[in-house]
Amino acid sequence: MRACIAGWGSAVPEGRLTNADLEARVETSDEWIVERTGIRERRVATEDETTASLAIAAGAAAIKSAGITPEEVDQLVVATATPEQPIPHTGAFVGDGLGLRCGSFDMNVGCAGFIYGLVAGAALLQAGNLRHVLVIGAETLSRIVDPRDRGTCILFGDGAAAVVLAPTGDDGPGILGWDTGCDGSATGLLGIPAGGSRLPATSDTIDEGLQFIKMQGQEVFRRAVRAVVDSANLALERAGITAGDIDWFIPHQANLRIIEAAANRLGIDRERTIVNIERFGNTSAASIPLAMTEAADAGRLTDGDLILISGFGAGMSWGSAVLRWGRA
Repeated sequence: MRACIAGWGSAVPEGRLTNADLEARVETSDEWIVERTGIRERRVATEDETTASLAIAAGAAAIKSAGITPEEVDQLVVATATPEQPIPHTGAFVGDGLGLRCGSFDMNVGCAGFIYGLVAGAALLQAGNLRHVLVIGAETLSRIVDPRDRGTCILFGDGAAAVVLAPTGDDGPGILGWDTGCDGSATGLLGIPAGGSRLPATSDTIDEGLQFIKMQGQEVFRRAVRAVVDSANLALERAGITAGDIDWFIPHQANLRIIEAAANRLGIDRERTIVNIERFGNTSAASIPLAMTEAADAGRLTDGDLILISGFGAGMSWGSAVLRWGRA
């Protein structure tokens, strides 16, 4: 049995933060940002919008797309690095908002979170003989970015996207192969230093801005390209196909230069690479499903297409998966 994508949906805030807006805030320029990241604008949540509210909207759209009811969802997985609150998990809020009565848990693996959630959801679907698993990637990264740090405030945006997994035959559409990994020696390259058991939040940590995300951009860039290429090749090998067989490459939308470098090393041309970073920025766990659902809604993905998704993030963690598009 395979796990295929039976429905999908997304939700993004109406608010936009453009490069012109950032020019008025920090020492930067539209030309500088576009040249180094490919980003022109990002979506930003209002005070009334949260990770859970965006996840609920995306999840409801995915359930409707799959043609099922909330009662038919047997498990919920929420991938996020910006939880609703430390306790309880964000899935509790999302499940309640959607009217679910199934189990739920969060997956905090940063920008690779959706792939981890997809793999875990597929495994649960198969092992538990379930009907449907709802996997959501949702973030409000604008809440954890230092607005004065031009190295990070130009990158991140808010949004959510979701898919419904359903069982299909072993020769049908669905996940064909995957890879996940983590190099814990690189934890210091990307993360939020304070607020956990290692460094609880205090007035001193807040004064130092340690509640905001910190990143060593150049080293992350260097490692990211290698991680994406190596992980993608493993997933392709396990699926029994090559990069030449791929119809669409949907990478994590972190940086256009990373996307282009990884695609080039994999031998996948720009025409087969789905990119929407210019309009949404880096939305972490929501990045890949947001690009996927947008492409699906535009009719770019057709039944039988072979799709490679790959992402990397804090940890440093990475993940890739190969799937054949199509409903059960």
